[in-house]
Order: sequence, then C-alpha cells, then structure tokens
Amino acid sequence: MLTEERPWGSYTVLEEKNGYKIKRVEVKPKHRLSLQKHHHRSEHWIVVSGTALVTNGDKTITVHVNESTYISKATLHRLENPGIIPLILIEVQSGEYLGEDDIVRFDDDYNREVAAV
Repeated sequence: MLTEERPWGSYTVLEEKNGYKIKRVEVKPKHRLSLQKHHHRSEHWIVVSGTALVTNGDKTITVHVNESTYISKATLHRLENPGIIPLILIEVQSGEYLGEDDIVRFDDDYNREVAAV
C-alpha cells in the first residue's frame, strides 16, 4: 500500500482497479484540503473516525462517524477537520480516469490551520 504525506494529513491507496480507487484519508485536526473539483471522477466519503466538515457545491454539511456523502463529478468540494482528533475516512473514487492530476484547485490554502468551527 502506498501512503502519501501531505501538509493536511495523509492518504493511503487501499485498492485500485479499472474504474475505481479506494483510499484511507486522514486529516489532521484543524486542517483542510483545497477547494477543488475533478473532471473525470466522483467520490463517496465514509467517515470512520472524527467529524468532517464538507463543502459540496453550494452546501456545507457536517458528516459524523458511520455517515457518508457523495461528491458528483465536476462539483466544487472541500474536506475539513474542525475537531481535535484526526478525521479518518474511506474515499471511494469512481470514473474513467483516477489520476491525482485530475484536481483543479480553486483555493489552495490547505497547508494553513483553520479556526475552530
């Protein structure tokens, strides 16, 4: 398994086959990923530890343990950990192309801590 470290946390690719990829994503407390979208894939996020603050299009929701949310292809989205413990989720990507270069960033301040929500 391949784990990639990022300023906001890390991700590990658990499985990748034609048309889908499964990742374990960990976001440090008070950190967030960039506001972004993907042209070739959709994502389904299932929270397994902590709490996620998710921007999905024009809505922002809180997703708790054993809850999930779906990000449609080409939808602006952001993942944030407003809590004090690591946020861990399982991400299932689906689409014809799943490369990491299919990320269009609109607000790339993911390496800064965010204020408590």
